[in-house]
Amino acid sequence: MRQDNNRKKKIIEILEKKGEVTVKELSNFFSVSEMTIYRDVKILEKQGLIKRKHGSILLNSSDNIDEKTIKTCPICEKPITRTNPYKIVINGKKTVEACCEHCGLMLHKKYENQEVTAMTYDFITERPINVLDAYYVVGSSAVPCCSPSVISFISQDDAEKFKKGFGGKVMTFIQAYQDIIERMSLNVKDCCNSQTFKIGDL
Repeated sequence: MRQDNNRKKKIIEILEKKGEVTVKELSNFFSVSEMTIYRDVKILEKQGLIKRKHGSILLNSSDNIDEKTIKTCPICEKPITRTNPYKIVINGKKTVEACCEHCGLMLHKKYENQEVTAMTYDFITERPINVLDAYYVVGSSAVPCCSPSVISFISQDDAEKFKKGFGGKVMTFIQAYQDIIERMSLNVKDCCNSQTFKIGDL
């Protein structure tokens, strides 16, 4: 634990000097796996000390924070601090964001009778992914936000590697949706598998 804290402190020091760094660079510097660095990054991000942008990590200085623009998750009411949060677009017009994939999946229950498109972001690269194309690790020991945790990946292989390190199950969108809704004691309905879909179509 002490070693983890020292590493996170050193990450902040590196960012203060370099301004921007990638996870791979940090992994090489500390001679640890990229997954270990991602775990540190998630904790620092949750603490509001850093932010991720296009695969790089930056200090989250006061210049980058505008209190007036901080949104609240409509599901759990936590502040949405991620640079790229889970988001759904309802009927092609209204955009709603969630603090994490757990709450994002629950948003679909809320809007199950409306047409929505939805976007999540790869845990490793922050690349955008249509939610239907992503793979989700559900219920791992890594809990960056709400529990049970749901962490999205663009690659099934990356999701399986993450599962080996942190546990949980690798699921498709529909499987993850059903699992989270069941765990939260709500009625479950499937969704269709097109780009624009309604939860409850099937």
